[in-house]
Amino acid sequence: MPSCKRQLAVYLVTDRDLTRGRDLIESVLDAVQGGVTMVQLREKHTPAREFTQLARQLMRALAPYKIPLIINDRVDIALAVRASGAHIGQSDIPAADARRLLRRAILGVSVQNADEAREAEKTGADYLGAGVAYATGTKTDYQGTIGAEGVRAICEAVRIPVAAIGGINAANIGELAAIPRLAGASVVSAILSAEDIRAAARELRSLWDGAPCRSQNT
Repeated sequence: MPSCKRQLAVYLVTDRDLTRGRDLIESVLDAVQGGVTMVQLREKHTPAREFTQLARQLMRALAPYKIPLIINDRVDIALAVRASGAHIGQSDIPAADARRLLRRAILGVSVQNADEAREAEKTGADYLGAGVAYATGTKTDYQGTIGAEGVRAICEAVRIPVAAIGGINAANIGELAAIPRLAGASVVSAILSAEDIRAAARELRSLWDGAPCRSQNT
């Protein structure tokens, strides 16, 4: 299966409602130029045809930068556009089924605890999204935050890479970056809602790379 550990460092998850009216693709490219290492296209309420068209447009835009594009939830759309992979949650298609469909593409799975993490690893996940790490307004269906210690417990339960997600910003990314086995941080509003997207991404990448343990986590 593909290795995605280094690509998870600062992982942008999209949300068009948070771009302050700016074009999504232009916003993503600004983030990439600031240092984002992977992009997940999340379109919870977009019709499949429109979602597919947007995914193709974003893939073309990202191609010169060699940045992987992951499709949120929709394994069928990931397959249709030949994206780098898909990311699923606990209520989506089971990871084992997604693994069979995706074959050698990247499969990410959202988990909230060590038991879910071990099950996702066993059934074919290439990486995990651990959270919700901190309180966030971009995800409304979570039942509580797990904090840095919860993220650490998930990292210690598995051998595959883990990226924290949920409420991550410049004020708390350093706490997560200090977890030696954590491969990255997934960010939404701290980048997309920033006045200067490129500068916000650059700051987060600098804070992540500057953590003392990062040289041991490559």
